[in-house]
Amino acid sequence: MAVQRWTYIKRILPIAWPYMLIVSLLVILQWACLDILSAGRAFVGGESLWSKGQKDAIYYLDRYASTLDDHEYQSYLNALAIPLGDQRARLALDMAEPDLYTAREGLLAGGNLPEDIPGMIRLFRNFRHVPFVSRSIELWGQADQYVAQLQQLADELHEHANQGDLQTARVGQIRAQIQDINGKLTPIEREFSESIAGGLRMTGTWIGIAYLVAAVLLVVLALRRTARFLDQRNQSEEALRASESRFQRAVGGSNDGIWDWDLLTGHAWFSPRFRHLLGVTDEELPNRADAWLARVHPEDKNVILNAHRRHFNDGEPHDIEYRVRTGQAFESVYRWFRVRGRAFFDESGNPVRMAGSFTDITRAKTAEAALHREKEKAQVTLASIVDAVITTDTVGRVEYMNPAAERMIAVSLDRAVQQPLDSLFKAMDPGHENAAVSLLGEIRNYETAPLERDLNIIRNDGTEISVNRAIAPVHDREGRVAGVVLVLHDVTRERQYAASLSWQASHDALTGLVNRREFERRLSGLHARLVQRPGEHALMFLDLDQFKIVNDTCGHAAGDELLRQLSSALQQHLRQSDTLARIGGDEFGVLLENCNLDAALRIGETLRQAVLDFPYSFGNQSFTVGVSIGLVELADASIVPEEALRAADAACYMAKEKGRNRVQRYSPQDSEVSLRHGEMEWINRLRRALEKNQFRLYAQEIVRLQPGPAARHVEVLIRLAADNGEIIPPMAFIPAAERYGLMPEIDRWVLRNTLETLSARDRAGLEPLATCAINLSGTSIGDEHFLGYALDQIRRSGVDASRLCFELTETAAIASLTRATHFMQQLSALGCKFALDDFGAGMSSFGYLKHLPVDYLKIDGGFVKDMLTDPIDRAMVGAINEIGHLMGKKTVAEFVENQAIAEELRRLGVDFGQGYGLAMPEPFRLLRNDITTDSRAA
Repeated sequence: MAVQRWTYIKRILPIAWPYMLIVSLLVILQWACLDILSAGRAFVGGESLWSKGQKDAIYYLDRYASTLDDHEYQSYLNALAIPLGDQRARLALDMAEPDLYTAREGLLAGGNLPEDIPGMIRLFRNFRHVPFVSRSIELWGQADQYVAQLQQLADELHEHANQGDLQTARVGQIRAQIQDINGKLTPIEREFSESIAGGLRMTGTWIGIAYLVAAVLLVVLALRRTARFLDQRNQSEEALRASESRFQRAVGGSNDGIWDWDLLTGHAWFSPRFRHLLGVTDEELPNRADAWLARVHPEDKNVILNAHRRHFNDGEPHDIEYRVRTGQAFESVYRWFRVRGRAFFDESGNPVRMAGSFTDITRAKTAEAALHREKEKAQVTLASIVDAVITTDTVGRVEYMNPAAERMIAVSLDRAVQQPLDSLFKAMDPGHENAAVSLLGEIRNYETAPLERDLNIIRNDGTEISVNRAIAPVHDREGRVAGVVLVLHDVTRERQYAASLSWQASHDALTGLVNRREFERRLSGLHARLVQRPGEHALMFLDLDQFKIVNDTCGHAAGDELLRQLSSALQQHLRQSDTLARIGGDEFGVLLENCNLDAALRIGETLRQAVLDFPYSFGNQSFTVGVSIGLVELADASIVPEEALRAADAACYMAKEKGRNRVQRYSPQDSEVSLRHGEMEWINRLRRALEKNQFRLYAQEIVRLQPGPAARHVEVLIRLAADNGEIIPPMAFIPAAERYGLMPEIDRWVLRNTLETLSARDRAGLEPLATCAINLSGTSIGDEHFLGYALDQIRRSGVDASRLCFELTETAAIASLTRATHFMQQLSALGCKFALDDFGAGMSSFGYLKHLPVDYLKIDGGFVKDMLTDPIDRAMVGAINEIGHLMGKKTVAEFVENQAIAEELRRLGVDFGQGYGLAMPEPFRLLRNDITTDSRAA
């Protein structure tokens, strides 16, 4: 038997080997071509997913730009994941050493089927230099660049939205750029698909040519072999075999599964592609129709039976969709398939056989379901948002309105559809005296219309609302404008609120009068008119007398009520053209336009008398208040508004100085007013110096006069740097600062900057200062917040508190002994030292000295500078030194102007000396001794 088989093989091989060779080559060619076609189709399908993901990303990002809803942003990220996955795959395959794992993961992320991915990778790697593949890869890269631009826009939009500084104009620009990117991507996507499709067509053509060549070759061989070895019967059999081979190739080359069902026996035949689509083996799906029906979803079996009945009985086409359970290769899930077929009948008209195709449509069904979900989501979103959304065609006929739009314009969607938009309501421009606006014209010329604008809408019932209108075009797949979307945001309340805010910004909340800002604006306007033409006007500054008594006696509620009533009373004595403003706590301003000086004085006197005669009671208390008035004549533009206000304030101050309850006219020749005016000038300069940090710290060495450790001791002094570079001494501005309550702010500046300087010196490695004396004013000691500020600054600076010595004048300490004692005890507990400055100027200070925890007595320089020629001054210096030592205090002599005084102080036993005869004040950051010490160290 074996010999016969071998003999048969030996006989058949000479005949069959050319055919076997050609068939083998054809199988290889077929596999390669099918692989290319499959990969090409996979790329086409991948491009569809890429395009859908990109379009969805554009859609959601545009929606996010208009709503700033994080859900829209997340939807954008989800949609963009598909193009980004494909991008990773392309970059991985473009590498010198392709990263196949990353490429596979990227293609999976791009939504491609796992079974398609190896072929896609092979097509990319092995055929990348083929023109259509090369061009497709190039287009792919171009599309990725636009995706990167889209990401940058999304990141910018999201970042500014989170920070809350997103500007409307920028949003419009971003949305325009998004649509521009979308427009540029569409032709790239189309060209990509056409390139792949063209390549596949070309491949198909070459496949056909190859098959034709092979067929011709087979025929030639068959003819030659048949002529030599076979008869006509063998030729027929060869033709039959060739036909069967072509059929098998056609079946194998089809992307669909093929099925054939014998209705009489129940036997069925399924093509390999059929089983591959289901992921089943021959054992999992036997060639029986009932085995196939068992895999159909229970809910869909009746669909099949009904379709068969209609096809057999009524001749309806058999084309249905249903779900089938896949095999283990696909984890036994249900997938959607489209099944088409045709029945064959015997002579009696009975169906005996049925055959057809089997197509996996799961991806299309998933996309269809996703599209339905997105449409439903869009409808729900539009129905939920409070802004009115109206879509029209290109000529302005309404196609859709959300419920908010129906409520806003008071017209139902059914009535509005296909109606011109201008017929539903009137649009007016509030910025141009409510001029009519044609929305139809804006729709037709949307390219030149502003993206956003404010409008007033008048509905058909006559009611009016304020809206912000946004307009944007809608494009079809070809990029042509298919319609326009209008978004109307109701800003009626916002505009009412803005008007309220505008009133509040220019009026005092307590009295309803204009506030200081508005008063200064009107004064500036009057000055501008004076520049053009001189006139007769006047400015008055009113400061209530005895107002503090009302607050202190009955509380701030009583004071507020008095201010309200007085405001109404004052307003009654002014003309309609006059301006009455509250410019401070109990301070008022009056601007009298077109009023000469005599009339202004009469009005001022009337106001003064009205306040004096005003009866005011609160609870069981009755009060009488007065008012001091400063008046400035405004006849030309020689006095600027700021000067005018300061002049009126100075005149008001002089009215108070002269006994209160009077009208004081400002005169530049009045020496008292000039002094007040000069001090006010200093106040402005000091406030500006605090804002611009124009103060400078100087330090003067305090020299030890007796034997002891050589620890350095300095006193910090303040100077003011003028705009021209001049250094101004403290006596030029301290009196004004004390009079107008600026000393606490200056003391804070000195303390903060002294601590910073000490820290900087320590970091620079300069010789440390054992004691640094800082002057404090009496107002800072009396400021209940200054102590907390000082403690906080010392702790935060890291400077050792024992190096700090605060100097208080004896006058300031004795004026508020209890508060000063508490202040000194708190800082002493931290380690700080204290010195009494100018000690001895008032001999009453000896009685208080034992109650104050001071470490140094600074002997008043008035005794020291003349002690060599005045025995009484010398005796006073000696007495203060003796008493100070008896109490355990160190003594410091001020005004040591020469070495002779220093020698006499040594003989008297005074511990320290300070003055120009010992050391001059120097900039604090780097003293002369620092340079000398540093030079010696070097």
